[in-house]
Amino acid sequence: MKKILFISFIFFMFFFNNNSRAEYEKVFFDHKIKSISGKEIDLKDFNNKVILLVNTASYCGFTKQYSDLQNLWSEYKSKGLVVLGVPSNSFNQEKKDNKEVKKFCEVNFEIDFPLTTIIDVKGTNAHEIFKWAKKNHGNSAVPKWNFHKILIGKDGKIKDTFSSFTNPYSSKIISKIENLL
Repeated sequence: MKKILFISFIFFMFFFNNNSRAEYEKVFFDHKIKSISGKEIDLKDFNNKVILLVNTASYCGFTKQYSDLQNLWSEYKSKGLVVLGVPSNSFNQEKKDNKEVKKFCEVNFEIDFPLTTIIDVKGTNAHEIFKWAKKNHGNSAVPKWNFHKILIGKDGKIKDTFSSFTNPYSSKIISKIENLL
């Protein structure tokens, strides 16, 4: 009986360690997420590009940052930047419906960079991308508020994070993006 328990324990530890390591070694491009129109976005399609991942909200004081996110996208997409907007109601400031968010972004800010469906970005219900970000970059990758920015390199690893107060078109972010491109 002791032998069976010992073998079971070894098997469990081997299996657990391999799963933990595999999860930790994942990169951004190993995930998928749904677009705001409901189609699946395979993030492998963004492989070898620089990503600015931003959790957004329609009713936030930082919502005006959409304009600068669009400007970044327009200026740097041909050089390999992807701005990925992630509408979230984690801070109770987002519309309740994906169609409303899409219309709001297009009408008010002429957004044409990719947007995801409304998802949670913190806590136990956070989307796997944000759980991965926390696991691989610590608490600085966890949004404290709307318009938190996570900069991901061409290798799919987090290179830096920026608070909501950091404007997306600031020299701080632009210089990091240009260095990564």
